[in-house]
Amino acid sequence: MPKRQFDDVLLGSIELFCLAAEEGSFTAAALSAGVTPAAVSRSVARLEERLGVRLFVRTTRSIRLTEGGRSYYEQSRQALTQLVDAEREVMGQQAQPAGTLRISLPTTYGHHRILPLLAEFRGRYPKVSIDINLSNQNIDFVGGGYDAAIRVRAQPDSTLIARLLEDAPLVVIAAPEYLARVGEPLVLADLEQHECIQFELPSSGRRISWLFNENGELREIFASGSYVCSEDVLGGVTLAKSGVGLFQTYRFIVERELADGTLVEVLKDFGGCSRPFSLLYPHGRHVPLRLRAFIDFLMEKKGAWERP
Repeated sequence: MPKRQFDDVLLGSIELFCLAAEEGSFTAAALSAGVTPAAVSRSVARLEERLGVRLFVRTTRSIRLTEGGRSYYEQSRQALTQLVDAEREVMGQQAQPAGTLRISLPTTYGHHRILPLLAEFRGRYPKVSIDINLSNQNIDFVGGGYDAAIRVRAQPDSTLIARLLEDAPLVVIAAPEYLARVGEPLVLADLEQHECIQFELPSSGRRISWLFNENGELREIFASGSYVCSEDVLGGVTLAKSGVGLFQTYRFIVERELADGTLVEVLKDFGGCSRPFSLLYPHGRHVPLRLRAFIDFLMEKKGAWERP
């Protein structure tokens, strides 16, 4: 008979190790698992001795995964999830997706695109609960325990799969009272004479450029202005509505205001530019059923966003 690769103690140690990585604390992992902190510490030490590597960097107040620990966690968590899903499938409990779906959304895209759809998603899959993080900051998929995220300008990352949701059209907007006071810009050079509300990228602190289509070519302009917003693009929209200046933003954010005249689109002859929003999730052969359902749901909805 071949020797067993894993016994019950080792499998339990792997579960406690994953829990400690997710909780960021041996004590919190112990409380969650109903064991003592010493039992968690012994389990981690047992794994480190078996593997011959340190899994955590420990201080008096915190723990964090080493590079080897992070790799081992990713593989172990995936394997444990597969075991749980296999049990549910055999027991007939996986006819529908179940469990907690943890997603991170940009503030604007979350409010205007995704959050209004989640009631319908849960209507289809009532056994799925949803944990939502609204943030424009980059996230740690492993450390944060995220299933998926939506981001604009997704950076190449071999550990993540990116699925395009839409190329969101950009518009330059202003309040009617601002245009009555200052005049409407007719060509791109006119921007130099206007108050252009700025948005600062939270990840880099860099002010974002304005994009235009001029004679079929992309023009990138770093406009200037006395107002700078960061973190939430809606701040720039609110400033534009108050009549302080021009702002470039996504059309889907201001469709209602453009329709009722609260805001006016300017420089239409130079429109047609967009920025892409993508759904990101970890690369791997096994995708939890709850995540697969969410991916398919968004792919179904994206057709409506692509239509003008």
